[in-house]
Amino acid sequence: MATDELPVKAVIPTLSAALAEHPSAVLCAPPGSGKTTLVPLELLQSPWLTGQILMLEPRRLAARAAAGRMAFLLGETVGETVGYAIRLERRVSAKTRIEVVTEGILTQRLQRDPSLDGVSLVIFDEFHERNLQSDLALALSLDVQQGLREDLRLLVMSATLDSEWVSALLGGAPVVKAEGRSYPVTLHYSSEHPDKRRIVEQTVNITLQAFHRESGDLLVFLPGVGEIKRTLDRLRNALSNDAAAPILSPLYGDLPKAEQDRALLPDPGRRRRIVLTTSIAETSLTIEGVTTVVDSGWSRLPAFLPGIGLTRLETVPISRAAADQRAGRAGRIGPGVCYRLWSASYHDRLPAFHPAEILQADLAPLVLDLARWGVSDPDQLHWPEPPPVAAYSQACDLLERLGALNLQRRITTLGRSISRLPVHPRLAHMLLHAAPDERQTVCDLAALLSERDILPYSSDSGRSVDMTLRLRLLERWRTGDLGSTGRGSGDVAAMRQVDRLSHDWKKRLPKREPLSAETRLSVAQYLALAYPDRIAQRTGHARFRLVSGRAVRLSEEDPLAGEEYLVAAQLDAGRTEGWVRLAAAIGEAEIRELPDLQLTSTESVAWDSTAERVVMLSRECLGTLTLKESPISHADPAMVLEAMLAGVRSMGLSVLPWSRPLRQWQDRVCWLREVLEGGGLPDLSDEWLATHLEDWLSAWLDGVTRKVQLQRLDLPTILKAMLSWDQQQQIEREAPSHIYVPSGSRIPLKYSTGEAPILAVRLQELFGLSETPRVGEGRVPLMLHLLSPAQRPMQITDDLGGFWQRTYPEVKRELMGRYPKHYWPDDPMQAKPTARTKPPLRRS
Repeated sequence: MATDELPVKAVIPTLSAALAEHPSAVLCAPPGSGKTTLVPLELLQSPWLTGQILMLEPRRLAARAAAGRMAFLLGETVGETVGYAIRLERRVSAKTRIEVVTEGILTQRLQRDPSLDGVSLVIFDEFHERNLQSDLALALSLDVQQGLREDLRLLVMSATLDSEWVSALLGGAPVVKAEGRSYPVTLHYSSEHPDKRRIVEQTVNITLQAFHRESGDLLVFLPGVGEIKRTLDRLRNALSNDAAAPILSPLYGDLPKAEQDRALLPDPGRRRRIVLTTSIAETSLTIEGVTTVVDSGWSRLPAFLPGIGLTRLETVPISRAAADQRAGRAGRIGPGVCYRLWSASYHDRLPAFHPAEILQADLAPLVLDLARWGVSDPDQLHWPEPPPVAAYSQACDLLERLGALNLQRRITTLGRSISRLPVHPRLAHMLLHAAPDERQTVCDLAALLSERDILPYSSDSGRSVDMTLRLRLLERWRTGDLGSTGRGSGDVAAMRQVDRLSHDWKKRLPKREPLSAETRLSVAQYLALAYPDRIAQRTGHARFRLVSGRAVRLSEEDPLAGEEYLVAAQLDAGRTEGWVRLAAAIGEAEIRELPDLQLTSTESVAWDSTAERVVMLSRECLGTLTLKESPISHADPAMVLEAMLAGVRSMGLSVLPWSRPLRQWQDRVCWLREVLEGGGLPDLSDEWLATHLEDWLSAWLDGVTRKVQLQRLDLPTILKAMLSWDQQQQIEREAPSHIYVPSGSRIPLKYSTGEAPILAVRLQELFGLSETPRVGEGRVPLMLHLLSPAQRPMQITDDLGGFWQRTYPEVKRELMGRYPKHYWPDDPMQAKPTARTKPPLRRS
């Protein structure tokens, strides 16, 4: 499509006029309208534009492609009127008036030159993607505009954006809207439900169907590089015997430039292509020749967990906005087709947009940038969305640990040095410690951690997480020891990128003494300088615990599975325990040699349930990790007491020296307390005693540290000490242990809370007694278990008088024949009680 036919062309005069009158503007233009390539070129002619245009693209690939397209339209090469600057690559000259950059490049430029001298306009392209760096760059640019450069103009462009919200953020900026000119796209939905476990299988099946049904090139969206590679392998096998087999091209950010260009441009031999890509191709990029899109429906997004300081990569369903962007790629050059691997009803349940990256990212680089800017409170700036409090606080804690921030969250001298290096603060901290003869190794470490793994999982050593293995592999590749391809031993393209990045960082390191000039450090120690919070101690085979206490693991077959300590340089947070992806073994001595190591010495006093005693130890700790412990003979008495009480709680009250009479006394106290509704008596129930050990047992545990010593306690004295003398007498009086019956016998009572006390007595011993005895201040009649001469219950009652009158005659008739030697008077209330059998009659 010629530039004059692009829809955005019609609104450029309006846009230029808006920027002439206002410091900011918003341009809403659909995909394919030409906003990325045409707007900067046309605005060069605006009379108010006296300086340079900086245009921000969210991805390196898009920045390079946009600059190339604009240079082509001008009939020039990149680096003349239009240039670009991305990581490791900058093509500009004195003639350059439009510089396309990624957001990180702009942030660094702002830090070096807050006034952006020579820049008239900053364009934020594809702002709807809401990358962390784009949000930060916009917040800093607004700060510059309001404080230093009232003449600096800002333009926010997007295809899918809430324009009114952005307009308000920019102080009521005018909104300019361009019409789209995309061709209709026919949508085909699947009857299958999306299955995360079958992404590759489902995508391959639909891609093959689409290839045979449709014409033109296919663009296939997958969540990540791993899925792209597996899908490529399956498609190669499926199409290997097809005479019209297409060219299969991957497209993702870490590909070499030549392979990226191959995916972006039509085949010179006019063969059909299948381009497999990540979300990188949703916006900005134009992939010529595409008429069909196959959308797996998944994206891979990082989710930072501030509570544990780890990031988890999650494969999540795409948003409806992303699905529309992907489908629109099929309608750029004519009517197209989009195959979606989900149903129409499922589509309606997708989220409208993905959340902004600032809401779920590691904020350490952003916090350090703010501190270098002079901002310790993010509320001082205007944000599209402010940083979450928890993640911001966690980032501050990490930067304080690295020495980049002080306790007032202001940047330190070391922090300024860290912020000048274009890497994560962790890696910058490590790089600045590199000794002169170790700089290459440390830069290699940083590059290996920044790029994709040079040891793919499918290689012979792919199960190992060992960083030293990768360093050796990289060195072998540099010396040509891997052969021409290195196949089976590593990813050559990844090693090439690591090598390039490593040498770039080595050149950027300041020419001064390193922070660890006096000490030579090992590979593991350098990693620990970057990840002091990820030193891990083994808790079992292949299982470790981080300084923070978080459990992590690695494969049981990994050579590092049996190491005592690791530094986990790369971690996936996991659901219940994290997975170590890259690590190095480190010894205890190496840990102790680390600069600025924050060890703590504590006394640990705890109950050991196995030894059944209080164990007193001196511990030297790194966070939650115990590096050394040794027994001590004396400890804080309060800690010993607390540990002993914990032991009693864990073993239960039965571990104390209870006797049967003491349990009966306890029952009497609890029973009377219930009857009297408290009555000032203490609660001596097992429940109360167990939960209030410190209130009644603590004073008696002086010198007690073992279970066996508990048997020496005078438990009756301890419990009775909880009652006054008068209360003890009250118990004996109102809840007696025994009671005298008419026969003269002293009979025990059995107490249970919630019930009347039980008096089990032979019937003959109660002759002459007309009323049931009472206890508890006369409130409760005893429950009489009237026994036969054989001590078997024959009647239970609390109404003795009623028993004599109504029931005794029947009992007498029943038992007289069975027990003839016993006394069975006709009138029991007038009879003499006896505890013996009836004496035989004398002969006259």
